[in-house]
This record gives sequence, structure tokens and C-alpha cells, in this order.
Amino acid sequence: MTATSQGAINHDRLIGLCERLGRGDTAAAEEVFLSYEPYLRMVVRRRLTPRLRAKFDSIDVVQSVWAQVLHGFRDTCWDFPDEAHLKAFLIRATLNCFISFYRQHRTSLEREQPLSSYTEGMPESRQDRPSEVVQADELWDQLLALSPPDHHELLRLKNRGVSLAEIASRTGLHESSIRRILYRLEDRFDALQAGWA
Repeated sequence: MTATSQGAINHDRLIGLCERLGRGDTAAAEEVFLSYEPYLRMVVRRRLTPRLRAKFDSIDVVQSVWAQVLHGFRDTCWDFPDEAHLKAFLIRATLNCFISFYRQHRTSLEREQPLSSYTEGMPESRQDRPSEVVQADELWDQLLALSPPDHHELLRLKNRGVSLAEIASRTGLHESSIRRILYRLEDRFDALQAGWA
């Protein structure tokens, strides 16, 4: 696999490669591919927008081109008078393949909208400030201190948003009893806050 530093193939070498390609020689195909693949990928990358890159990559296009080119060499006996003609042909085949890829994804690209268009105008998610977390912890400790230990499970369930019916089934208390306990605790807490207790 010898190619010049520029990726070009001299005329005599090209003729030999084309003959070998026509016979289905995979080594010849690999040499041509390695010689032109970096340049053809650059041709594709220059046309890829960020939205297109999410759909396909330059290597996808170039590999598709090579599949078509190998088929053409084997079945239609393509012949090129010199390296410049081969290079021009490969560039044209690559651009055609790029257009084909673009057309495959055009509908989804037209329908897609950036996530920012859906989130505009939505309220920002609110996270508690550290001071608010400390205050909530202190309040919780006060509520537990005001309650007898056998009511702590009831408070934990209520704090988690469990319904009264579910709390009743878990604790064995009647819903009206749970309400009374909570009202009594609320009164004691208000009295504590007012400095009466």
C-alpha cells in the first residue's frame, strides 16, 4: 500500500490499480481508499452543519461512496485517463452521496426543534437554599419533640405526602383520630411559636 504523501496516485500506478479493481482485488481497493479517504472526509465535513452531524458522520458518507465505487469498477469497467479524473470523479460521487444522506434526514431535520424552544417561558426549577433546608430540619425536630414517640411514624408518613387513608391502614388509627392528632400538634406548635409553652 504505497501512496504519495499528497494522497495522489501516479498514472502507471493508477492504470494497474484500475485493472486490479476490475478483477475485484480487495488490496487495490484498500490502497485507493486509504489514499483518498482523508481528503473525501474533509469534503464532507466542510458541508456538515452541527444538526447534520447528529444524523451522520463523514465516514458514513465516504464508506457508502466506496461501496458504490467498488460495485462500479467490478460491473461497469470504469476507466480513468489520469489521477485528476479519478479524484474529480470521487469528489462528485462523494457530493452526490452527501446529498442523498441529507435528503434521507431532511424531514426529521425540518421537524426537529431545539430543546430551548420548549423550555422558554417555563419557570426555572427551584431548589431550596441551604438556609431553608436548615430551617426545615429545625421545624421537623420541633414537631418530633412535641409529639409522643408513638406518633412519630404518623408524622413521617404525613411528611412524605401519604394520604390519610393510607396512614390509617399502616398505623391502625382511624382517619378522624389522625386528624385530631395533627390538629393537636398544630395547636401545640403555634403555642410554642407564640412563646406560650
